[in-house]
Amino acid sequence: MSRLRALLGLGLLVAGSRVPRIKSQTIACRSGPTWWGPQRLNSGGRWDSEVMASTVVKYLSQEEAQAVDQELFNEYQFSVDQLMELAGLSCATAIAKAYPPTSMSRSPPTVLVICGPGNNGGDGLVCARHLKLFGYEPTIYYPKRPNKPLFTALVTQCQKMDIPFLGEMPAEPMTIDELYELVVDAIFGFSFKGDVREPFHSILSVLKGLTVPIASIDIPSGAGIQKVGWGRLGPYPPDSCPHQV
Repeated sequence: MSRLRALLGLGLLVAGSRVPRIKSQTIACRSGPTWWGPQRLNSGGRWDSEVMASTVVKYLSQEEAQAVDQELFNEYQFSVDQLMELAGLSCATAIAKAYPPTSMSRSPPTVLVICGPGNNGGDGLVCARHLKLFGYEPTIYYPKRPNKPLFTALVTQCQKMDIPFLGEMPAEPMTIDELYELVVDAIFGFSFKGDVREPFHSILSVLKGLTVPIASIDIPSGAGIQKVGWGRLGPYPPDSCPHQV
């Protein structure tokens, strides 16, 4: 059972646990991405002292992450929808610890959840549902919806909880900064390969200009893990390290 808990926790830890509690000072990125870098720390990030402990977090390679998935599927007989529910709940919990509703300027805090076409997007839908239960006001942008029962059901569940879906992405970063206090990047996960195509190329370009915090599920979308290098494809400049959940 301890092995199972370890497997379920990998990749879902708050990467900000590597960084001490910070008020006004900035920090430099360490090896690999942490929750935020110098650019983002002064743009609204809020941390709970328990979350921002000094515990070291291990980052997985793409092969390690895929091996964890296969072990959960094959040895432990988890289904995709079970793992998606666990992942989305874990991400919402991590966000709630790092950005508790009481620390945000709005009540309830507004959150934009941007979902991609694959399982990472499904994690985002689950995350949005749990964020609503945790006292946030999520809005979802889901431009490419798979025609599969699992994803259709996740959308229905969000709609039944009165979580709105945007018809189009705001074109200007300033608009998102004004409307939302946090953005959840659930576009591409660790298994992403190839070029970023539309509409996601334009979406990532908009995200690059945001000043509100961005919490990325798995990794920053479009960022290569090994050969490409962090930040080359993604919306975040090399000296800015996004939050991961």
